[in-house]
Amino acid sequence: MYFISTGGKGRVTGAEAVVRGYAEDGGLFVPETFPQIGAQEMEAMLPMDYPERAAFLMRQFFGEYEQEGLLAALRRAYGAFEGEDPVPLVRMDNGMYFLELFHGPTCAAQDISVGILPYLFEEGRRLLGMEEKIALVTATSGDTGKAALERFRDLPWAKVLVFYPEEGISKMQKLQLCTQEGKNVRVVGVRGSFDDCLGGVRKIMLSEKCKKAAAEGGYVLSTAGSANIGRIAAQICTYFSAYCDLVTSEQIAAGDKIEVCIPAGSLGNVLSAYYAKRMGLPIGTLLVAYNKNNAAVDFFRTGNFDAKRPILRTMSPSLDLLVPVNLERLLFEISGRDTDLTAERMAGLKSTGKLALRADELKKVQAEFYAGYTTEDDTVDCMYEFFMEYGYPMDTPTGVAMSVAQRYGEKRDADPMSEKYPLLMVSLSSPYKYPQDVLYALTGNDVKDSFKGVKRINLLTAMKVPDAIKGVRYKPLLFKTAVSPDKMGAELLSFLG
Repeated sequence: MYFISTGGKGRVTGAEAVVRGYAEDGGLFVPETFPQIGAQEMEAMLPMDYPERAAFLMRQFFGEYEQEGLLAALRRAYGAFEGEDPVPLVRMDNGMYFLELFHGPTCAAQDISVGILPYLFEEGRRLLGMEEKIALVTATSGDTGKAALERFRDLPWAKVLVFYPEEGISKMQKLQLCTQEGKNVRVVGVRGSFDDCLGGVRKIMLSEKCKKAAAEGGYVLSTAGSANIGRIAAQICTYFSAYCDLVTSEQIAAGDKIEVCIPAGSLGNVLSAYYAKRMGLPIGTLLVAYNKNNAAVDFFRTGNFDAKRPILRTMSPSLDLLVPVNLERLLFEISGRDTDLTAERMAGLKSTGKLALRADELKKVQAEFYAGYTTEDDTVDCMYEFFMEYGYPMDTPTGVAMSVAQRYGEKRDADPMSEKYPLLMVSLSSPYKYPQDVLYALTGNDVKDSFKGVKRINLLTAMKVPDAIKGVRYKPLLFKTAVSPDKMGAELLSFLG
């Protein structure tokens, strides 16, 4: 399998695509073709455990990685998860299934995809004959950064620099980031939005000055963010595995369609589900859920995207951005893989904040996706009502997705011609990541201290408090620096020494 850039230049192996992170032309790597997983392959995966399924699927993309080594690395990565199954399904009695992706060491879905990156990087360096070390520069809305810091800490061949929006993540997420231990890590707040962080990282990755400084120190710049195709490949596995679990538990028959609802931040999980569908997974409509930062909703509904609007702070900060990283990959596919048009649109989006689809492209989008957004009040109401009915607490991003899914269900049920399929609700983070907001949604009570929120949620729900949450309470704050977006490059140069 080879990978090409959305910018149109270059054709590289999987190892090179992972190690680089971004293409040399500034684009994102995408598979040259989509491997097809047919009925025979699906049947073979049914009796496998999750690491075996993931190893089989990831080798469709990274065939140069040896099977046994990849499987062993996946077992190590997911062996750190709580419970026997790293990606369990929770069945409701209304045709809905929660795919819980938050049982890893940092309590978020990023543990699934970032967890395998150290192996992909280290083995990739070996396959490429590289002597240089890796300097990972990553923007985070709270979860990716913590997973990267934890997975890469103290590795002798890596350094990890994480930027986060100083006022744009939950208190618990900030504590997790800023108490991170490790000799090779640094965390820096940015006085701006998550979009500013993402834009700053991309500038660093394309900066000749930064690349030269890295090379002089014996490093190659890369990223652990969802721009890295290794993250996308790992996330694809979760959807295939969930489908296999639905079949083996006799909830559906092989070949039956399902629908998937995903909280939409950088569109990494949405794109991964879309890629899974392109590979043959029987997914009907993909529901894309936004909070008040809903610029992309217009894109999915009308084909017009306008990012010239303010970022609004919400109780689901991982969704608080306007220009999703993986919009570029989606545009590439929608355009018929037109690299020139994709590059032109991304350049226009950067300069004007706007882009527009053709009528035929919009038709494709509307055939694949349903996008919706919800208010803070509706999110709270949804979380409360669902908990009262089912006793199931959810994090705030999942609350956003549930609210959108309910609205979609009402619309679908009102159409007598509409077919109804089982719904896979993707839950990306533990409720304990947002304890104050979750407690407010479930009880109407405000607490200023995150750990009081944790305690009260535990008393209310009896949901186990993860070790990663309990352990952070008494750790010292190790990182307190905050900079303006234009100083992010200087932070990298300082970090590289």
